[in-house]
Amino acid sequence: MFEKDENVFNVLFEAASEGIIVVDASQTIVSSNVAADTMFGYEKGELKGKPLNVLIPSKYKAAHPQHFKGFLDDSQKRQMGHGRDLYGVKKNGEEFPVEAGLNPFKMGEETYVMSLIIDISVRKEAQRQIKELNMQLESKIKIRTKELEESIQKLRSTNRNLEQEVKRRKEAENRIKNALQKEKELNELKTKFLSLVSHEFKTPLSGILTSVVLAGKYKLEEQQDKREKHLNTIKSKVHYLDNILNDFLSIERLESGKVSYKFSTFSLSKLINEVVYNANVTLKSGQEIQYPRNIENITLQQDEKILELVLSNLLSNAIKYSPENTLIYFDIEIKGDRIAFKVTDEGMGIPKKDQKHIFERYFRAENALLNQGTGIGLNIAKVHLENLGGTIHFTSEENKGTEFIVELPIIKE
Repeated sequence: MFEKDENVFNVLFEAASEGIIVVDASQTIVSSNVAADTMFGYEKGELKGKPLNVLIPSKYKAAHPQHFKGFLDDSQKRQMGHGRDLYGVKKNGEEFPVEAGLNPFKMGEETYVMSLIIDISVRKEAQRQIKELNMQLESKIKIRTKELEESIQKLRSTNRNLEQEVKRRKEAENRIKNALQKEKELNELKTKFLSLVSHEFKTPLSGILTSVVLAGKYKLEEQQDKREKHLNTIKSKVHYLDNILNDFLSIERLESGKVSYKFSTFSLSKLINEVVYNANVTLKSGQEIQYPRNIENITLQQDEKILELVLSNLLSNAIKYSPENTLIYFDIEIKGDRIAFKVTDEGMGIPKKDQKHIFERYFRAENALLNQGTGIGLNIAKVHLENLGGTIHFTSEENKGTEFIVELPIIKE
């Protein structure tokens, strides 16, 4: 069956910069693009018909068939190797680190698995070099600290009357140590940020590519619902990427002090309808947002775009961390000259030990590490709300749900 549609795949495969390999249910390679052939050291088309095991290092071959069978039994798009390093093996026997995403699909009665493979040798080497530089930096800190301590001891033993000078030197030492520590933390943040951006963009982009490939195969009128499914996936992924870019832009403006709030008078119902409409694009199967409809006569004087950013982030989190077939409650309450927005879900909740860190930048709760996310949305929301005279707080219980409450002035003076 795969042979009949091979020409369709060839056009898409050869346009992709990632390595793409398609195998059937028997783990036989039925197609690969030039990027994959080159990555593994094979001539164009040489991989076709070979067992998938030729690309897997010897120490993993015994367990791989069982893993593959388990994946087919519960097939869904997923990233391979959560929590561990993955390796491929070239034709010449050389092993190299990879990232791989699995994307199952059917053609007729046959089941296939498309794997998008990226050679991350350069990234691994960069990470190794950064780690080595950090170790060298720590060593320099220890050496300099020791030298400073020795100098201080000599000064104290030479003349007790120089205690004030020793105190000043101690303060200088602390400033140096703090500066070096901040430099180390900055390097670690840069490394984490680059890794985060790479992962958070690669995953949805791979999903978009797969949905485009599969949507193109449903050409008959009676297959419209299948096309719609993949088009909705594309919309959701694009909306997710747009939110990430907005978050990164907000961080840059906040840190550079370039944030200038634009206050205007606007209709609350217009804002809520816009926020809910955008959130509906990302709803999981069976999820529903319940929100108030009788708010036509309420107006606010605030920064409309910032408030939309904050509320969209809270709804996005409620959708992301809640299972299918659940309700998300979006309530509004007027409290004198202030307004409160409440977003309540029936999701996984936040572990007790993680709650004190939830507004820290890049922090993600332990039970949310496998979900997509950057860990910066709530940090940005908190900073903006405080600048606008507002507050944000939450209550949460693990495996039962979370409620976030945002309060701010109806009119910002």
